Amino acid sequence: MSIFEEWLSKVTFDEREELERIKDDPVQIRERFGGELGFGTAGMRGIIRLGTFGMNVYTVKRATKGVADYLSGLEGAKDRGVVIAYDTRRFSREFAAASAGILAANGIKVYLFEDVRPVPVCSFAVRRLNAEAGIMITASHNPKEYNGYKVYGPDGAQMSPEATAKVVEFIQKTPYFGLECADIPTDFREGDVFGTVKVIGKDLDEEYFAEIEKILLSPEIVAERGKDIKLVYTPVHGAGYMPVTTMFARLGIQANVVAEQVAPDPDFSTVKVPNPENKETLSMGIELGKKIGADVVLGTDPDSDRLGVALRLDDGEYVPLTGNQIGVLLMDYIIARKAETGALKPNAAVVKTIVTTTLADRICQKRGVTAFNVLTGFKFIGEKIKEWETSGEYEYIFGFEESFGSLAGTYARDKDAVAAAVLFAEMMLYLESRSSGVYKRLKELYSEFGYYVEKNASVEYGGLDAMRDMAAVMEKLRGIKVESIGGEKVLCVKDYLSGKTLSADGTEGVTGLPVSDVMYYRLPDEQFVVFRPSGTEPKLKIYTLVFDKNDAAANAKAERIMKAAKELLK
Repeated sequence: MSIFEEWLSKVTFDEREELERIKDDPVQIRERFGGELGFGTAGMRGIIRLGTFGMNVYTVKRATKGVADYLSGLEGAKDRGVVIAYDTRRFSREFAAASAGILAANGIKVYLFEDVRPVPVCSFAVRRLNAEAGIMITASHNPKEYNGYKVYGPDGAQMSPEATAKVVEFIQKTPYFGLECADIPTDFREGDVFGTVKVIGKDLDEEYFAEIEKILLSPEIVAERGKDIKLVYTPVHGAGYMPVTTMFARLGIQANVVAEQVAPDPDFSTVKVPNPENKETLSMGIELGKKIGADVVLGTDPDSDRLGVALRLDDGEYVPLTGNQIGVLLMDYIIARKAETGALKPNAAVVKTIVTTTLADRICQKRGVTAFNVLTGFKFIGEKIKEWETSGEYEYIFGFEESFGSLAGTYARDKDAVAAAVLFAEMMLYLESRSSGVYKRLKELYSEFGYYVEKNASVEYGGLDAMRDMAAVMEKLRGIKVESIGGEKVLCVKDYLSGKTLSADGTEGVTGLPVSDVMYYRLPDEQFVVFRPSGTEPKLKIYTLVFDKNDAAANAKAERIMKAAKELLK
């Protein structure tokens, strides 16, 4: 209550009304002021509302002051500066301006984008401008009520756990009110300069587009056939519209855009949730696809780091691809084309997360490519890129995760749905030039390696205690001896929090990966069940991957194992 009363007395007159509405509601007061929004390696994310447990200008300024204090202790960091980008969500532009103001007041150079940009452009800009850090204002694919704040390190990947811990120490010492902040107007335009803040835009875009062109593997086929492709694209009101359509136009790829979903609408009024992983989110694109007979529907989320895909089948209906299927298809295409052109080196490597399909491991093994598994979070894929740039031990050719994100180049260090959309279109054109198709190729991979089916689920938790409740559930799970799940024998249990593994025969080992609150149960035929609390949402996630002789058998097994996994969690 004392914190609530302080906020009530210090927020602006216009903001006060929001708090006055809850002054007699102890549940709401506790929900908003009983704790602080967590700040981790993925930054912070929360509902847009006033309070210490909400995304608002005060929590954003406080977090940025923590970043500024951390950077002030690094030699040359103030001059190298910080890149700030933002997507189309409510208050994204205002939060970006506030962040720039805090950094400027602390004497730190800022590169502020003149308009919305995707996550990969922010990551690319950090590297291109030799900045010390980056800030991306986004809540990715979350519902409209959310916004978020991601921080990048000098390599363009999300800030390391070690650096993040230091930033958090500074944040915890920082008050919510009274911070010195330069006045950065929200109507800034490219070329504007506000002290140490420089507003940037199109010149950097051109360099980013040029980097994407470099990763193309069949440019001659794209040039020849691009105008013939029947493709629908929707940005789902997000930051992907400009870069994706620009790249398609540069390459001569004919794209039909869902006009109703072009406008940067912070309410995402045409969809329930702006998540292209869901078929419902692509429904307007599918409707347009049916009208024009499109072969594929592509969609990007608000910050354009995830790509959703729906393919048209022979009967005219559209089937959505999973993140694993999209990633495996792109990986297979990259490996095949590099092999055909003699560009596949003996030390070529693919990086994926531990919850991503093991079909990728099998394909890589047969094609002579090394597959590496890392913890969930694209920053760990970025770490491998950085490691190999220094050591030269492996050549990174592709990285992806089951959550619809991938990266085919090293120009950025986060997921890039712009590049993924371009590569997917190129892959379609290439396969068609060989009298094949994407869905046919997917079925060929299943015929060669077996049918893999994944079923993922989330258990949602609410309120201030959500993170604590999830941790308690995970702790209880660790105390249970699990010998089988859904009739499948557990061959090995990996506890990434302790770093230990225990096989069914009693053999002990180590995970070899950083500490993380994850429980991994390996089943026969490289199948698995994984439990992991989300790092950005109050959800405990369940991942299952199963393998069988055909699609029907694999789906039936997946249902059985997921049901057993949920029961185990209870």
